[in-house]
Amino acid sequence: MIYLTMDLPVQPRPDVPAPLAGPVAIRSQQKMRWIIVGGILSIVGLLLALPVVFSRKKGTTRPYPYKAQNDVRQLHLGLLNFQTDYGTFPDASTIAAVKASTGTGVTLGTSSSNEYLRQLLVTTMKAESVFWAPSAHTPHKPDNDMSGSRALEKGECSFAYVPGLSSSSIPSTPVLMAPVDPAGRCFERKKDYGNLAVVLFVDGSAKAFPVDKHGQVQLNGMDLFDPRQTFWGGTAPDVKWPE
Repeated sequence: MIYLTMDLPVQPRPDVPAPLAGPVAIRSQQKMRWIIVGGILSIVGLLLALPVVFSRKKGTTRPYPYKAQNDVRQLHLGLLNFQTDYGTFPDASTIAAVKASTGTGVTLGTSSSNEYLRQLLVTTMKAESVFWAPSAHTPHKPDNDMSGSRALEKGECSFAYVPGLSSSSIPSTPVLMAPVDPAGRCFERKKDYGNLAVVLFVDGSAKAFPVDKHGQVQLNGMDLFDPRQTFWGGTAPDVKWPE
């Protein structure tokens, strides 16, 4: 009788470490790893895109006041630069100095935020668009015509302004805010803002707050303009509203 024998490969001892992977195996592992990572990123991207897709199908825009927040941050830099030249943020005391230094024929007054903020326009900002944010009061973008009476004219300024402040004021003091309803002396509730209002504080922070059904923003458990707010010092703020 003939017996066939077959040599089986020698099995490694269980306590011996596995041999290091060769170059081909390493490339294969790396390729698989990137495939898995790519798949995960694709899924995450799809999940993030879904709200935008559904939003577009409904004909709406993402309800966050990004433009207003970006603009007030730029305006804060303008306020600081203005203070460097004139000692404080635009107020009644700086009008004469601005006229003298710029020779401007633009109306610089104290009855509205337009008149106050024209001091920034003719000195540090040089563009009307940064003073505008979409609202029922200001539905159309400004034309950037800054000649004479056309500079920051009615409907081209969207921000309410609190004069009499500077960088040395209480940091949490509000200085600029939008969107507002000048007729009602309150904030405007807008769906494309997510019913939020943007408030710029003296320290340069720009925060979004819910606007309630009364057109008020609540801070520290009370209306933003309540004289009891620490930063107002017991006196109602002299808010200047846009024209």
